[in-house]
Amino acid sequence: MIRSVGFDLDYTLAVPERSRSALLADALDAGGAAELAGTVDRQSYLDAHARHRTADSREPVFADLLAPHDVEADPADLATAYREAVTGAIVPVEGARDLVADLRERYRVGVLTNGPVRAQTAKLDHLGWWEDFDTVHISGDLPAGKPDERAFAALLEGLGTAPEETVYVGDHPVEDVRGAAAVGINTVQVLGGGDEPAPEADASVARDRLAADLPGILAGF
Repeated sequence: MIRSVGFDLDYTLAVPERSRSALLADALDAGGAAELAGTVDRQSYLDAHARHRTADSREPVFADLLAPHDVEADPADLATAYREAVTGAIVPVEGARDLVADLRERYRVGVLTNGPVRAQTAKLDHLGWWEDFDTVHISGDLPAGKPDERAFAALLEGLGTAPEETVYVGDHPVEDVRGAAAVGINTVQVLGGGDEPAPEADASVARDRLAADLPGILAGF
């Protein structure tokens, strides 16, 4: 019997209105490193981000990105510029807030999100979602981020349920789906346009159908 539902945040419950590549270019410009806009791309950012899942801010991420380049920019300024750009652009997936409210009538509902504390806190502040969940966990506050089992252990502890009583809903095939499945949590993968479900996913749902279809999917577990 399912007693709780955990959610990823980015690209699951909320999305930026502009591409992350454009937001990164804006941050490089605002932070004094405009000349790197064609060199420091989204993939290099993601690679650096993955090395600092438990950081308080994105400052070490941008320090890594700047290290090979002879520029005067301050990583702290770039981290602030990027946080402000992303926070200002993020919006809920259609129906997400009502979905969470409805699910809380039947389940314990929580969030487990990868990212620095300041960045993810700013998003949740902007969305006004802190009180919408029974428990919220940010990898920057944890010993490890997804897909590490310690991240999911924190979520389970916050929800107060066993893995087999829990469903985790997220978009990333490795961080969300494979990580949750590895510790015995049931999984629903959120798919954007053109995405294919990961082999480990127990079920999948199109992002634009999340609010409409997820309750029925959960009822089927």
